[in-house]
Amino acid sequence: MLRMMGGSPDGHEHDNGTLTRPAPIREDGPMDQDRARSLLIAERDEVQGLLKGTEAAGQDDRQAEVDSEAEDEADAALALTEEGEDDAIAENLRNRLDAIERALRRLDDGTYGRSVRSGEPIPDERLEADPAAELTIAEARAAERA
Repeated sequence: MLRMMGGSPDGHEHDNGTLTRPAPIREDGPMDQDRARSLLIAERDEVQGLLKGTEAAGQDDRQAEVDSEAEDEADAALALTEEGEDDAIAENLRNRLDAIERALRRLDDGTYGRSVRSGEPIPDERLEADPAAELTIAEARAAERA
């Protein structure tokens, strides 16, 4: 998600200016809980920052719509379109935050790294790419087709 959203794959800045870096990739076997938690927390922080910015942009668009209603219908329509886009992005970010929180709960209850559907192990490569993955690749593909 960080890479898709333009974030840094090796760390990012928080609002307070500190830099958080995920734990290094282990060379000796499966992803451990510390690495998984580090990846999930780093992504959660990133998504929360993006959501905050998107929600602020949505508020700005709503104000622009109100301000332009009296002036020009085209300006109001543009503000409305931008508001809808911001709302859709914010909804996607909230969904991602929910997935990250579910993954953190799975870490706490000892089921992280296993499919929520079948219980099959999720390969570490998939978890590195998407630490909040809930399904194996085959299950995710089947779900997309359905």
